Amino acid sequence: HSAGGQIVGVEGAPDHPANFGKLCTRGNTLHLAAVKTGRATVPMLRETRDAPRTPTTWAHALDTAAERFAAIIREHGPDAVGFYISGQLLTEDYYVFNKLARALVGTNNIDSNSRLCMSSAVAAYKATLGSDAVPCSYEDIDLADLILIAGANPAFAHPIVYRRIEAARAANPNARMIVVDPRRTDTAADADLHLAITPGSDTLLYSAMLHVLLWEDLTDDAFIAEHTTGFADLRRQIAELTPGAVAPVCGVKAEDIVTAARWFGQSKAPLSFWCQGLNQSTHGTANGAALIHLHLATGTIGRPGMGPFSLTGQPNAMGGRETGAMANLLPGHRNLADAADRAELAALWGIPALPEAPGKTAVEMFDAVHAGTIKAIWIACTNPAQSLPDLTRVRE
Repeated sequence: HSAGGQIVGVEGAPDHPANFGKLCTRGNTLHLAAVKTGRATVPMLRETRDAPRTPTTWAHALDTAAERFAAIIREHGPDAVGFYISGQLLTEDYYVFNKLARALVGTNNIDSNSRLCMSSAVAAYKATLGSDAVPCSYEDIDLADLILIAGANPAFAHPIVYRRIEAARAANPNARMIVVDPRRTDTAADADLHLAITPGSDTLLYSAMLHVLLWEDLTDDAFIAEHTTGFADLRRQIAELTPGAVAPVCGVKAEDIVTAARWFGQSKAPLSFWCQGLNQSTHGTANGAALIHLHLATGTIGRPGMGPFSLTGQPNAMGGRETGAMANLLPGHRNLADAADRAELAALWGIPALPEAPGKTAVEMFDAVHAGTIKAIWIACTNPAQSLPDLTRVRE
């Protein structure tokens, strides 16, 4: 709602299929943040680094940016520029940036701040399922009889999702919830079982749960035989990872690990959620893969109410992955390293070929700026001078 050029109130759209009109704190308070103070209402340009920024026209601003980028590309080649974009962008904007970088400029130096947010989940899905695509939807919450939440506090950070989880549990009192989190968060306080593990021990926990599933014959051997590969190798790898062996490292009781595994294996529709507690780790991909393995081992994937569901940390991290707006991805979950995928997209875009050289990922891109090999960078909807690791180096 607006009046006099100001947003004066915000409400959700009740017929929206994702939130049914409910809003989180940021949505509810948008009118308090979307004010003119401190915001540029016209393009601000400085022609040289030591000059002050001054207002200019859109035409002059865009022409200046295009001419500067074009001159650098002519002199140093397309890989001398980079595009650092964001999970705050709309899907269509993501797509246009991607096409600009790869099809027009001819560089794969385009990456998103999702690299720091979701790339472990991307790699885990690709390693286990062959594609970075979440095999679940919000509708599955209403049908699940076990919800496992790992490394996430959706009661605080994903409140719209959590309201739906609360409603589903109220409608089905027999549904259980397991929360894996070192802290007793608001979400953990609601759990039927809280596994307050030692930080960093996630992979051991899920491997021990898988050990129990195997020991107690709670796996789906027909599904494993028909739809998976490498299970025999995995079985050997976890042979010694019993609940008793990992409990001291995980910092939880062995019997609680057994309980979690039995609940998962006996569930008709287990739904797993995870977020940054698993992703933002030196072994984040292994964390996600170990959790996905539980679903593959029990065949609880691809049907209503079940599956491994990665929660995103930004409003449209998934949109960027769908449109391939990361250094190693192409639109529609195509693979940059695959010549056939590159050729297909080049044909769709009407260009002779896509660039083959791998692009710089987020941190690599700013390392290249620091080193002077990337001489111009376009940053959209994100603030790396506040959010990237090693800020002193980034600001330099």
